[in-house]
Amino acid sequence: MYLSQRKLWKFFAVACGLLSLMTLFLLRLLSRSCKHEENKDFPTASMINNGHPPLHHVDRSTPLIFVGGFPRSGTTLMRAMLDAHPDIRCGQETRVIPKILMGISRIFSFVSEKEKQRREEAGVNQDLLDSAVAVLIGEIIAKHGDPAPRLCNKDPLTFRNLSYLARIFPKSKFVFMVRDGRAVVHSIMERGVVIRGVNNRRPEILLRTWNDATGEMNAQCVALGQSRCLRIPYEHLVLFPAESMEIILEFLDVSWNDAVVHHETMIGKPGGVILSSLEKSTDQVKEAVNLRALYKWSERLSSSLMEHTNRIAPVMRTLGYDTRIKWPDYRKMDSVVTKHNN
Repeated sequence: MYLSQRKLWKFFAVACGLLSLMTLFLLRLLSRSCKHEENKDFPTASMINNGHPPLHHVDRSTPLIFVGGFPRSGTTLMRAMLDAHPDIRCGQETRVIPKILMGISRIFSFVSEKEKQRREEAGVNQDLLDSAVAVLIGEIIAKHGDPAPRLCNKDPLTFRNLSYLARIFPKSKFVFMVRDGRAVVHSIMERGVVIRGVNNRRPEILLRTWNDATGEMNAQCVALGQSRCLRIPYEHLVLFPAESMEIILEFLDVSWNDAVVHHETMIGKPGGVILSSLEKSTDQVKEAVNLRALYKWSERLSSSLMEHTNRIAPVMRTLGYDTRIKWPDYRKMDSVVTKHNN
């Protein structure tokens, strides 16, 4: 199938833009390396932090934390609770990392076998490309906020490229947030959240989009394994916050700190939680963990959508959600949290 001339130009423009960005970051990295050699006798900020060196530089061996999932699935609450921990910094969404990953995947998918052979013959192999992308993403994560012993990124849709992120950052770990698809649809419509290419006024289309994207992310999470990808239902995070955070911090190899279940007390404080004035979730996340959003969808979605949920969104059952009733008992849903509680 041949691409139109317009699409080809668009593809090459994206490719050139991404390659230019990676070139600039590599040059910056080389420049910083030279400066470090000149000043190696002087202590840097990364050497002093009560015995826990904060990171302001990331390489492929850095144990990064990634928080993701479909929009309106509790990713902002999750990152705020992690941000409240003194050793973790997530910060606001970068909004650029998902676009970089999408552009890179397009570049790779449009390369013919012959072109790939020529590229590898020239020494431009997959490992070199992965390293260049890791430098670009790592610099953004490290430099868009304050340094911390553990750095974290929360851009929900990065999890569409979860397998690739896991490959370029082999010591990273992933917290995959999921939520009842019906609640996600209601929240997107109520809040006027815009997802490019999706009609956010058509609940059936939204639910189908949620199903396809969440199913894709879940498959990658399962393939990666429980040692690196942890799936947490939003419902269990708000129903069992302390138990959920205990499991999450143990998974991340981070010691317990009570601040994670009182994130609202750390908002705006130095080393605490910074919220965006432009993000749709801010007015909710600035409050203590609560159950107010748990069943809002039950009275506001059409009976027709409820009746056809199984057909439209089979991933709901895969994740353990009960689609048969209007007021499901989320406490009985299987997850790592409820298994731990039992």
